[in-house]
Amino acid sequence: MMPAVTVQNLGKRYARYHADRPRTIMEAALSGLKRLRPTEKFWALREVSFSVESGQMLGIIGKNGAGKSTLLQLVGGVGQPDEGRVKVHGRIGALLDLGASFHPDLSGRENLFVSAVIGGLTRREAARRFDDIVEFAQLESFIDNPTRTYSTGMQMRLAFSVAVHSNPDVLLVDEFLSVGDQAFQSKCLDRIGQLRSNGCAIVWISHNVKQVQNFCDTALWLNQGQIMAQGDPTEVVTAYSAKFDVRPTAPVQERTGAVEIRGVRLLDRRDRPTTEIQVGDAIGIEIEYFSQMRSDNSIFLINISTEDGQIYLNTHSQAAGLTLPLVPGSSKIKLNLARLDLSGGQYYVNVGIFPPDWGQPHDYHWQRYPLIIQGLNPEKSILHPPRQWETNVGVPLSIEGHQA
Repeated sequence: MMPAVTVQNLGKRYARYHADRPRTIMEAALSGLKRLRPTEKFWALREVSFSVESGQMLGIIGKNGAGKSTLLQLVGGVGQPDEGRVKVHGRIGALLDLGASFHPDLSGRENLFVSAVIGGLTRREAARRFDDIVEFAQLESFIDNPTRTYSTGMQMRLAFSVAVHSNPDVLLVDEFLSVGDQAFQSKCLDRIGQLRSNGCAIVWISHNVKQVQNFCDTALWLNQGQIMAQGDPTEVVTAYSAKFDVRPTAPVQERTGAVEIRGVRLLDRRDRPTTEIQVGDAIGIEIEYFSQMRSDNSIFLINISTEDGQIYLNTHSQAAGLTLPLVPGSSKIKLNLARLDLSGGQYYVNVGIFPPDWGQPHDYHWQRYPLIIQGLNPEKSILHPPRQWETNVGVPLSIEGHQA
């Protein structure tokens, strides 16, 4: 069976213009023809080869200017290579340039149909999937507004929703998770997982090396247009991180500003402020916030992550079936965890307040509140739940005093 994407010895060359050199005949005429000289060329990509099978996900990493977006554009048929060739089998869904995706004066509805048809759907197919696309993008109240009134996050949600509802055989994604709220990012990853299960091949550019390591089948590291490493994601990410000392950055979060988180306290089982607990201890997370608005409902999100940005606990009030109104002024809300079964180490508590449609967060605090969990971790795992071993004669063996 042929790979869904095959790239062989791909090369792309561009001209580099200096400030004192004219770029057009008109500029040369105005400044003097003697200055119209050949400009130097540089290779944005050179000798790049890889393949992606159906149902596989390739993650592409590298610094800005490494050639990642150029590579994805060539795979998507935007431009022609100067060397090598690209073969793609099937329908392409692409998120290549968010700023160029939509006409600003057209409504979200009109742009949806244009993008869907460009993506390979007929207008009738786009009409049948219209409601699903809008619902996934969470834009029911804004779909007839001009897209120039949309935030970057709203445009991203619509572009992603159109792409994944076009039944692509190959999905090309250029750093879509750098915008949008945490909840929608999780929703996108879930949808990508569904596409992979259905046989869609995915090529994904990301600066989040941890996500590449966790979600991709293979990885490719580009540097100055050339492949530095490719293959197993863990090995590629390790080599890349060692070269550049990569550290995670906070997710980009647009905020409405209507509600402000003014403080977060971590509390032990006696409601005393703390930043340290033991493995399996209870913990309370109290959020103090100030609202400038009145709303019948809102969503409070709390998650716990490691320093590299990996989230190991994620919970929110909507999942608990709670209706939490907002009233003007200062208020508090507290989440009680009867026990936190994470292994010993350094973590961060992250909190956010969202509207009921999971749109732009009113406020979101990322990795501001450190939490140290004390305890040995001989098993080298993150989760440390109560457990019990038994032999074949039924003799219970207690582990570190925690009974199942």
